[in-house]
Amino acid sequence: MGVLQRILPRGLYWRAALILIVPIVTIQLVVSTAFIQRHYEGVTRQMTNGVAIDLAFLLDRVEAAGSPEAAMAEVGPLATALEVTLTIPAGPDAPGIDQFLFLDLSGKVIVDTLRSRLPGLLAADVTDEERIVNLSFKTAIGPVQAQLSRRRMSATNPHQLLVLMIFTSLLMTGVAFLFLRNQLRPITRLAEAAEDFGKGRTVPYRPRGALEVRAAGRAFLDMRARIERQIEQRTLLLSGVSHDLRTPLTRLRLGLSLVDDPEVEALQADVTQMERMVDEFLAFVRGDAMEGSEATDAIALLQGIVERSGPGVALADVVGRRDLVELRPQAVTRAIENLISNARRYAAKVEIRVEFLDRSLRISVEDNGPGIPAAQRDEAMRPFTRLDTSRDPNRGGGVGLGLSIASDVALSHGGSLQLSESARLGGLRADLVIAR
Repeated sequence: MGVLQRILPRGLYWRAALILIVPIVTIQLVVSTAFIQRHYEGVTRQMTNGVAIDLAFLLDRVEAAGSPEAAMAEVGPLATALEVTLTIPAGPDAPGIDQFLFLDLSGKVIVDTLRSRLPGLLAADVTDEERIVNLSFKTAIGPVQAQLSRRRMSATNPHQLLVLMIFTSLLMTGVAFLFLRNQLRPITRLAEAAEDFGKGRTVPYRPRGALEVRAAGRAFLDMRARIERQIEQRTLLLSGVSHDLRTPLTRLRLGLSLVDDPEVEALQADVTQMERMVDEFLAFVRGDAMEGSEATDAIALLQGIVERSGPGVALADVVGRRDLVELRPQAVTRAIENLISNARRYAAKVEIRVEFLDRSLRISVEDNGPGIPAAQRDEAMRPFTRLDTSRDPNRGGGVGLGLSIASDVALSHGGSLQLSESARLGGLRADLVIAR
């Protein structure tokens, strides 16, 4: 069963084509076998029996004549009337052995039928290109040669039937393929629209095709509209929350700045930390979901991030053909900056590597820090997760959203965030994969 699954096509188009072709080929084989081997051979045998009766009558008259000259004088007019050419005695071109082509489906039937009905038959040749059957007989007055048209002994050549069947099958298969493609095209367009939406792109789509496909298309449009409304409502809500939170924090900062007290500095630090936490919370929930995707030069985008990151961060390698990639620049920038920020907290050296693949863009951020144990990597990408006390925001760490934001951005682009150990630097390697 496993071997059969590997052999069979995986695409819906070719599976449907296989379902279409196999019955057609099977029917053709069954019809060909039944018609040619039974009906066609039966017709050939029946027609040959009629010719054998005429030949037996002529041979009896030849033997009764007593001499070759008398036989030609008496039997010649009868043979002409029966469309048989007699040569008495037999000529040099008379066959000595039975001859028929290997692929001649009716030739062997003709020879076998004549032998069963005419005991005096010496040899039969059915290989003539002009479709003339050449026969030689043994009679009391010597060898006799008879020639007659093969059309009297068999129906039209079966090869013509096979050619007609093959041509008709190919024609109908081509028509079926066109119809099948028109039926499957709406499914393909629905899949492409769903894939683009998963990558953060909203492309025009109109349900087409059969009723079931139209129903699935309308369900997809309704789902997409609901998701877009939820994203829009969430963004508007967070914008209001951001404004409401920043206003009292600003008043606190201004009020604390007017108080001349050493203990106030700690309160000012708390206010600054609260502002940073609010920014990160909003960035995580918002995720730049309302930003439209556009064809972007990923290398130029990364070079700008590296320049803003300062010393210790470098763009190391670029692999593959440098093409424009459809993505949301602000979201990707936020994700890469978070990865770099996380790396710089625990490492002195950070390198970025880019790999352009056929179906994806891989951006790798590697560092020479302590890394993250394999058992804790999945946990590290969960929101609000801090693996140790060094990541406490009150001690200069983050709030546990850097990797979560990067993972969310990757998922919104149809990709993923993968954590592993850096083979070059020995620290953590974070691969941001963006589908193309």
